[in-house]
Amino acid sequence: MALLIDGKKIAATIKDEVKERVADYQKEGKEVTLAVIQVGQDPASTVYVGNKKKACAYVGIRSLAYELEESTSQEELLELIAKLNARTDVNGILVQLPLPKHIDEDAVIHEIAPEKDVDGFHTQSVGALCIGEPGFVSCTPAGIIQLLKRSHIDIAGKECVIVGRSNIVGKPVALLLLRENGTVTVCHSRTQDLKEVTKRADILVVAIGKPKFITKEYIKDGAVVIDVGIHRDENNKLCGDVDFADVEPVASAITPVPGGVGPMTIAMLMHNCVEAVALQDK
Repeated sequence: MALLIDGKKIAATIKDEVKERVADYQKEGKEVTLAVIQVGQDPASTVYVGNKKKACAYVGIRSLAYELEESTSQEELLELIAKLNARTDVNGILVQLPLPKHIDEDAVIHEIAPEKDVDGFHTQSVGALCIGEPGFVSCTPAGIIQLLKRSHIDIAGKECVIVGRSNIVGKPVALLLLRENGTVTVCHSRTQDLKEVTKRADILVVAIGKPKFITKEYIKDGAVVIDVGIHRDENNKLCGDVDFADVEPVASAITPVPGGVGPMTIAMLMHNCVEAVALQDK
């Protein structure tokens, strides 16, 4: 029977740790503030933004909400970000993605001051991660590492395979696993004989956006399986990129969907907001 890696429980612990740090800052007369910008009314984005606001309220972070019309121009959005960059009372800036098609996401990400880039998407944040310098790490990859560490799963010396090479998950997870001394392979759409590669994995991270794609044929006996995907199946139930029922009997540990990686993303965002204060103090 595989260990069920409880993302809800671990995320709650991290949020409680952040809450204590926020309270310590408040004793020093410092308020931690996150500005969240949403353009348009994408339903999934609205849910995510709502969850971020709830998490801020729980840990004691002041949340500033900027809910802009779908028709907002790129120039107007960049002007707002520039104003928030200049505000000394704002520690973190988050622009909810995806943005409407007429707005260039890269231009928006680059406009956010690196010291306020709590999403960890700015090229300066990514560059710091590449060479092992301090900086913000994007929230989902950082959460995956915390899931492993806090479940007492050793990474050092392990064969780690990532399926998916996105800038938001696949690439940063690879860099973080390397930082933890894992031996890392990244698979993608051009990988030949995917099953042969994934079956070598002691730790398998799946982030490809295909529901229930990974079955037990892809898994080495006793592997740790981290599922980053989230979808609705034919019965409208939430599922991941991994066929949980098929894979769970052969894995030594596995994340469920929901309740695995998902809650960690917001917990690590809260962590990054507090880290922003320390970074800005320096």
